[in-house]
Amino acid sequence: KTGIGIEMSFTVIGGNKLSGSVKIAGNKNEALPLVAAALLCNRMVVLKNIPDIGDVRGMLSIAAALGAEMSPLVDGRVTIAAPKITTSTLPLGLSSKIRGSILFASTLLARTGRAVIPQPGGDTIGRRRLDTHFLVFEKLGAKLSTAMLLNEEDGLNHFCYVLEADKGLKGADIHLDEASVTGTENALIAAAGAQGITRISNAACEPHVQGLCHFLQKMGVSVEGIGSNVLIVHGRQSFSDTEHTCGSDHIEAGSFISLAACTGSELTLSNVDTDHMRMTLLQFSRLGIDVDTDHASRTIRIPANQSMEIKRDLGSSIPRIEDSTWPGFPADLTSIMVVTATQAKGMCLIHEKLFESRLFFVDTLIGMGAQIVLCDPHRAVVAGPSTLYGSRISSPDIRAGMALLIAALAAQGTSVIHNISQIDRGYENIDERLRVLGANIERNVQQRRSSDNPY
Repeated sequence: KTGIGIEMSFTVIGGNKLSGSVKIAGNKNEALPLVAAALLCNRMVVLKNIPDIGDVRGMLSIAAALGAEMSPLVDGRVTIAAPKITTSTLPLGLSSKIRGSILFASTLLARTGRAVIPQPGGDTIGRRRLDTHFLVFEKLGAKLSTAMLLNEEDGLNHFCYVLEADKGLKGADIHLDEASVTGTENALIAAAGAQGITRISNAACEPHVQGLCHFLQKMGVSVEGIGSNVLIVHGRQSFSDTEHTCGSDHIEAGSFISLAACTGSELTLSNVDTDHMRMTLLQFSRLGIDVDTDHASRTIRIPANQSMEIKRDLGSSIPRIEDSTWPGFPADLTSIMVVTATQAKGMCLIHEKLFESRLFFVDTLIGMGAQIVLCDPHRAVVAGPSTLYGSRISSPDIRAGMALLIAALAAQGTSVIHNISQIDRGYENIDERLRVLGANIERNVQQRRSSDNPY
């Protein structure tokens, strides 16, 4: 089909030093499960510090399609009430665009005993298996089948998973086959609405998982072991109305540290959960980037003109920066570290263990002048510092999009970044916030036919 759509892009003139203060937004990866879990309760739930980003707006739209009532998202605050769930089928169009849509499976099973889930969307960064989620649901008593459903929007049949628990969910002893963050969150929400006690081992324990646990506690659910990889959930069938403040986004904080370092700028970050930054700051220090942290005021100051010299390991070995499960280095900052390393003196290996396609964006950085060797889908050797030059590029996913935006701001000349809806999915009003800091960035909006080539 050929239709008319909206194409948005950024025009960025790089090479400017920035200055000022940035308030770090609420944690995207906590906000998404909070919206889904809020539908467990048939009373009013108030969520604060929620980022106004594409993925959150999508989750709120899905919640509304399921029957929830809500206020507009204003200044990070949204009120959700779901006295009645009107359908057990997720809207096909919306759900196929958002990875987090699968989190509604647990809510629907707990509230209605049935959930019809289309293949969820999200970033194209490699295979993202769903097996862990269905292992959880089957352990709790749900039966899995598949079906093809017609989407009236596009007139096409879509593959869907059908989960049914006619007798309700029952507490169980669950050992996850991987420490999946979203799988753990689905297990927590489903266990909260199950009858009896559920033990979840090999659970993820990232800050956003902990935030969900605290939210469930406020709704009256007893959750033991928060912050560990063994969680014990005492399920219930009624929940209290509550108010919860979403935690700060440590991935956004890491992105702004990289931005400051790559542009030689002094920035101050406020509203930072500094305890969640320990491993991230340790890895930045290996690239010659040191910051001033004030735990009391929840701020981080990045001084201008960092040394940006990569520190070799003992024996003069090339250092390796690798992601791992919490409290290790977050996988979502891998792309950010790649572009940071291009501006540091020396050589390092970036090892992305989780997703086999996340590093493919380095071809774009190479085209901008970066010295990078992509060894295989999971490893890249970066040598720097490299002078980057403005280019016409496209954002492949949220984190690579932000990494390329940082590269454009550090580059000489003008860059045009297409497909910026990917960046908007994870970073709130990023162009407006950057302009306040002195960045030369403009958002372009134009109509185009869906068959047009944006390049």
